[in-house]
Amino acid sequence: MCGIVGYTGRKQAVPILLNGLSKLEYRGYDSAGVAVRSNGRTEVVKAKGRLKVLKKKIGQGEALVGTCGIGHTRWATHGEPSEVNAHPHFNDERTVFAVHNGIIENYSELKAKLIRKGYEFYSQTDTEIAVKLIDYYYKKWNNPIEALVSFTLRVRGSYAIAVLFDDYPEEIYVARKDSPMIIGVSEGETYLASDVPAILKYTRKVYYIGNMEIARLEKGRATFYDVDRNEIQKELTEITWDAEAAEKGGFEHFMMKEIHEQPRVVKDTIGYLVRDGGVNLSEIGLSEEDVKKINGVQIVGCGSAYHAGVVMQYVMESLARLPVRVELASEFRYREPILTEHTLVVVISQSGETADTIAALREAKERGARTLAIVNVVGSTIAREADFVFYTKAGPEISVATTKAYSAQLIAGYLLSIGFASARGLLSRERRDALIASLNKLPDQIAALLKAKNSLQKFATEIAGKKDIFFIGRGIDYAVSLEGSLKLKEISYIHSEAYAAGELKHGTISLIEEGTLVVGILTQETLAEKTMSNMVEVASRGAYLMALAFEGDRSVEGKARFVAFVPKTEPLFAASLSVIPLQILAYYVSVTKGLDVDKPRNLAKSVTVE
Repeated sequence: MCGIVGYTGRKQAVPILLNGLSKLEYRGYDSAGVAVRSNGRTEVVKAKGRLKVLKKKIGQGEALVGTCGIGHTRWATHGEPSEVNAHPHFNDERTVFAVHNGIIENYSELKAKLIRKGYEFYSQTDTEIAVKLIDYYYKKWNNPIEALVSFTLRVRGSYAIAVLFDDYPEEIYVARKDSPMIIGVSEGETYLASDVPAILKYTRKVYYIGNMEIARLEKGRATFYDVDRNEIQKELTEITWDAEAAEKGGFEHFMMKEIHEQPRVVKDTIGYLVRDGGVNLSEIGLSEEDVKKINGVQIVGCGSAYHAGVVMQYVMESLARLPVRVELASEFRYREPILTEHTLVVVISQSGETADTIAALREAKERGARTLAIVNVVGSTIAREADFVFYTKAGPEISVATTKAYSAQLIAGYLLSIGFASARGLLSRERRDALIASLNKLPDQIAALLKAKNSLQKFATEIAGKKDIFFIGRGIDYAVSLEGSLKLKEISYIHSEAYAAGELKHGTISLIEEGTLVVGILTQETLAEKTMSNMVEVASRGAYLMALAFEGDRSVEGKARFVAFVPKTEPLFAASLSVIPLQILAYYVSVTKGLDVDKPRNLAKSVTVE
């Protein structure tokens, strides 16, 4: 979950490295550091804390002049956040330097081996072990490629690692397994990064380095090798993201900017598959015959992607009449899932690099199931390995708390459900047309909600001091409760839980006391009355109520202290509207408390390690 960058070319490396790290700080911000070839030697500057601390340190007399370097922003796994544990790490002679994203699982046995060989260790990190293992093999083979091949074959775990050798002063050597890395090139310049936004300012031409592959980066050139030392030919990919999408664009925080981008994101994602009044699944490689062979769907994801999967479960079962199971990716791989060649496993991930979701995808493929990925990043690991790919059109998402990527995943679920139902002959033309008409209204309806956020801002100031908040709902409203609760807890640090409203009496109601905020979501008309009954019940025990309902719903009048209304839509698509006020509420609660909205403590954007 750390971020790594690298550059070799004709320009000064430090500004490029720091700019790239600023685009990757959402991946970790416990510490940061750079290593640059400067005045005939490699200089290292590291700092504990946010990137701004490193920038200040570099600016206070430790200027680095050089055109080749690597950088790192850290989310601590092995070893506490500290300057000593910060990357880059180096060998005993300070002639080999590395930055690393991932986890070396067999670090203990490797460290013991290296100690026997006379190595000493100054940090608590697995990365120091990695760089000294590379140094050991480099001294044995006197060749960077051979050293990295030996490292790759000896190490267990995940890594995207970039290495500087003093013997090769204008080159960077990299290796990858299960952690993200892209290589960008332009005239006379080569870049590496964990994610696209870090290099968008400089180039749109990138290579995707595969698992168990190694690369030698020279100025304007990248050469790739497999573990048998064979050179690999790769084609350049053109990145189509707008570079401005990775900037704040006048908003105080990325999260609010990304909330406001949702009308466009939803519209673009709808337009991806809707053709001639229907849903064209051929765009993602699925034919009607493929769909007709499916007899069950399993959806896996983590965090908000899992919550989008819960919504998709309700919608797909309702429309396509297929049995659907949704499961956390981290649990899927540790049981014995019942899969056949007629099972479709849908994996959802914004980055396409989520470690548990990748593992679930591979488990599904090993068991013979077909796989469909809903991802936002072209060329990501999940996109490359899945049988079919639905690319959401969210563009780069920087804030750790997802908003627009989640909304795009919801749309993907709706479109797949409509497409599957049509292929199975379960939708009349009239019903299909009505569903698509409702979809096409969503962007304008979301835009209208964004214009009416002042009341939510005021309510946020009233509840910012709460210690416990509960979100309840039934059906799709319960699925939205999961996401609303997560948004609030991850950026405001208020204890928050989501419950299926019918479960309150099975233990949870004992937690309700005077002033406890309970948010009831009431967009599912056949279930709203039951949820309202639960809300009245907790109010009688002292709860402070917020309701979220469709415009024109008078059943909530006089029953909740605060009501947020959303435009009326097809109930199956209500999640796309009801989540908007909950995102905005979480944002303003965090702002009211003076917290860092975009970089909440202990969290990173892309969970690329277990």
